[in-house]
Amino acid sequence: MPDTSTTYDVVIIGAGPVGENVADRLVRGGLTAAVVERELVGGECSYWACMPTKALLRSGGALRAARRVPGSREAVTGDLDVSAVLRRRDAFAAQWRDDGQVSWLESAGIALVRGHGRISGERTVAVTGADGVTTVLTARHAVVVATGTGALLPEIEGLREAKPWTSREAAAASAVPGRLAVIGGGVVAAEMATAYASLGSTVTVLARDGVLPAAEPFAGELVTEALRDAGVDVRIGVEAVAVRRDGTGTVHLTLAGGGQVEADEVLVAIGRAPNTQDIGLDAVGLKPGSWLTVDDALHVTGAGEWLYAAGDVNRRALLTHQGKYQARALGDAIVARAKGEPVETRAWGRHAVTADERAVPRVVFTDPEVASAGLTAAAAEAAGLRTRVVDHDLAAVAGAALHAEDYRGHARMVVDEDRRVVVGFTVVGPDVAELLHAATVAIAGEVPIDRLWHAVPAFPTVSEVWLRLLEAYGRRQL
Repeated sequence: MPDTSTTYDVVIIGAGPVGENVADRLVRGGLTAAVVERELVGGECSYWACMPTKALLRSGGALRAARRVPGSREAVTGDLDVSAVLRRRDAFAAQWRDDGQVSWLESAGIALVRGHGRISGERTVAVTGADGVTTVLTARHAVVVATGTGALLPEIEGLREAKPWTSREAAAASAVPGRLAVIGGGVVAAEMATAYASLGSTVTVLARDGVLPAAEPFAGELVTEALRDAGVDVRIGVEAVAVRRDGTGTVHLTLAGGGQVEADEVLVAIGRAPNTQDIGLDAVGLKPGSWLTVDDALHVTGAGEWLYAAGDVNRRALLTHQGKYQARALGDAIVARAKGEPVETRAWGRHAVTADERAVPRVVFTDPEVASAGLTAAAAEAAGLRTRVVDHDLAAVAGAALHAEDYRGHARMVVDEDRRVVVGFTVVGPDVAELLHAATVAIAGEVPIDRLWHAVPAFPTVSEVWLRLLEAYGRRQL
């Protein structure tokens, strides 16, 4: 029989990876949990972001990797099979069906309530289903908002009327446009420019603030160079001031200072906005559509102690893996509070989310890849740290030369000189994503530089860059 309960220990609005992980930790801890979802269980990452976009990127990356190595290069006799790429993408998006995710919820003992959830009062969530019927759920202990974010559309004349692509349309497109214009230069813009160029689109990127402006400067420079080598028209410092789609479907972008770009589709990728416009924030004295500011325990500031926010919606770190990290800590903390046990939110404590501020790992799956953890040099300086920045040409590492011909890349280590620990690491190059966890462990573990000398990288691997960075830093007498 279906679960007809309306009272649970915790009610979670949003059944993406964050909501799922909160619920999982709660149930494992002995509490009951219901997740409310108005779209697909599994959320943005499963259907319109992480999984399908990386599937779009992987085929082109594998082909380029083969062409960079003599022997395999000669075996490559054609270009990408676009239909096969899209079919593989569809498989990773589960054909946009959430049966598997729903089955997992059921097996984990987590209740699913389909519909649009709105906070209606203290510890209550009203859920309006597709049939218009509203059910009120009551939480004994907490309500968690895990609604994530959506694409931010700028106020450009005619843009909305032109029906632009957002990250969702780019991830789920059933056909590859002949010409694609991209407004923005961040992660989504750079990755989708890489993907669609490899799939055969003529791509123009309008990057007003540059490519990957939040990363170390050399990262944006190397990715820009690679995009241009791939035939992408990257225009730095250029912005669109008007957009119009004509009767034939062609999109016309008017640029500041004059000039136009024509395309078959335009992708807007300038940032994200919180999905909080219609979730009942006004019922608890908060502004609809706002980011949810939280304290170290992920309580929503300005609301009752029973209201929490986890994942992108709290703007701490807009990354799926960080949202899941928050979710695990939060779920365990709610269980501890319910059982009257201590909650440890001190730095690096069991229920803390310290890594959000000090050790966030990020990968941009462009070609070359950009992998980073912790702080950039500029962010470390802005935080008031006394730092030393060490750089190394990744192509000079033996493992890189073996990995591919004409390997281009760069690595940077940012050291807090007062504590002699690594606080930031960025590496750019083909297939560097798998190097990242070593840096994340070093930063999160606050491993002293002197101890890192004893973490010997295997030869000949690209990881040998760690030894070269340490040599450049210089060794203190042990």
